[in-house]
Amino acid sequence: MKLLLLSLGLILICAHTEGTHYGWKRKFDPRKYSGEWYAILLASDQKEKIEENGTFRVFVEYIRVLKNSSIVYKFHRIKKGECSEILLVSNKTEKDGVYKDIYDGHNIFKVLETDYCNYIIFYLINENNGNTFQLMQLYGQAPDMSSELKKKFVKFCKKYGIVKEDISDLTTVGKSSSWLSPPESCPQ
Repeated sequence: MKLLLLSLGLILICAHTEGTHYGWKRKFDPRKYSGEWYAILLASDQKEKIEENGTFRVFVEYIRVLKNSSIVYKFHRIKKGECSEILLVSNKTEKDGVYKDIYDGHNIFKVLETDYCNYIIFYLINENNGNTFQLMQLYGQAPDMSSELKKKFVKFCKKYGIVKEDISDLTTVGKSSSWLSPPESCPQ
């Protein structure tokens, strides 16, 4: 009987921990992840969105938080060999830690996990003209990161139905993994 109660207790603890592990029940402080970031991995259930010339193949430069809790992102995108800068403001929704913006449709996103200093994982749902797709992004404070963190990202993708083949490793693109090491067609 004691073993049965102990097992039940462990199952409840693990279930509670898993629910918070993916960030949906955990609160994040966006002020703590303000700063410069590198785009490491992108994933989508519509891979063409993150392939070369895709609208969501973006290279992050920085994330800033405004006084009203909106978040400003500065990205760079390469389209047909030309680099363009994108400033995007995402507004906080009524749900804690959930933001929305308009970029190539309507986006709702949330931080799934971060340690604030080394990495951050975003989950985004885009709706555009009745079509919907998912996007996941892994950003790092360094131009590359450990294989353990990359594997963790792959597990998140799998949980949301994005297969490993639909993950793009931007660290293998050469110099184009971030604005701090800008794509060759972007001004330095």
